Amino acid sequence: MEIVHTPVLLNECLKWLSPIDEKYKNPLMIDSTLGEGGHSFNFLKNYENLEILGLDADKVIQSRAKERLSVYGNRMHFYNGWFQDFYANYPEEYRKPDIILFDLGISVFHYEKSQRGFSFRYDEELDMRLNENAGPSAADLVNELPEEKLADLIYLYGEEKLSRRIAKAIVDARTGGRIESSKALAEIIWNAVPSNYRYGPIHPATRTFQALRIAVNGELKRLPKAFFDAFNSLNPNGKMGIITFHSLEDRIAKNFFRNLGKQCVCPPEVAVCRCGGKQCAEILTRKPIGPTDEEIKVNSPSRSAKLRVVRKIRDANEYRLEGVVGY
Repeated sequence: MEIVHTPVLLNECLKWLSPIDEKYKNPLMIDSTLGEGGHSFNFLKNYENLEILGLDADKVIQSRAKERLSVYGNRMHFYNGWFQDFYANYPEEYRKPDIILFDLGISVFHYEKSQRGFSFRYDEELDMRLNENAGPSAADLVNELPEEKLADLIYLYGEEKLSRRIAKAIVDARTGGRIESSKALAEIIWNAVPSNYRYGPIHPATRTFQALRIAVNGELKRLPKAFFDAFNSLNPNGKMGIITFHSLEDRIAKNFFRNLGKQCVCPPEVAVCRCGGKQCAEILTRKPIGPTDEEIKVNSPSRSAKLRVVRKIRDANEYRLEGVVGY
């Protein structure tokens, strides 16, 4: 089977989330974003006493992971569904994990092989849903949102400074019929922006496509509570790592971990501490871990990746979510 996606920050994950510790006996790891199984494959290869449960909402890519990871037999387990649903209602049939990994990047498989319009380089149906049976597609948003809401979406999730101009061009274009393909949308954006913007460091459609993908899959909205529930599902002394790829999701991870590491997170107006006043986690990576120059050369999608890791001391309460972006 051809493997399309290369796992980012692999060596760093193997180091910082290593289960080699006297505290871990028959350790269980949950790969919350399994994809093609790159991280899981290498963890199973390097740590022979480790078992992994892989979560993914996309049945197509999960079937590829099952084929790839079949060599590890009953050390590898699978769950098809969104990670936020899994952690919100942690299934009784699974024991509590010692390691949790979130890799929030979209697999290269989705850009190159899924034919769902994730990439503006191909002429594909404008869908972008990881679960093809859930919610509106990117085409639905592009063709049905009012201009102002579409501009706000592109600005908020894509941090696109020309969001108003791009939204207007999309709304004008759709008067001639529905925008159904990724190529058609990319051409509208290309023609909407000034000539000097077309030849910048990235394609002018990059941020708009990112914004639509995030909106379609609810990527940011589900993170704070999912992180909270995942952390509380960990065994004491367990480790949780989050790999992010852009500032919006990294801000959520940073703020949540920062709150876990505080002694008290009550708001200033609370005279007496009500949150317990105890640190919930030890922050193992005071600064996010980034890729080496060598990794960037061989795997360019890794250039914006950041890894943050904490070790659990005790369960967190709802106060630890205060101030986390999106909650």
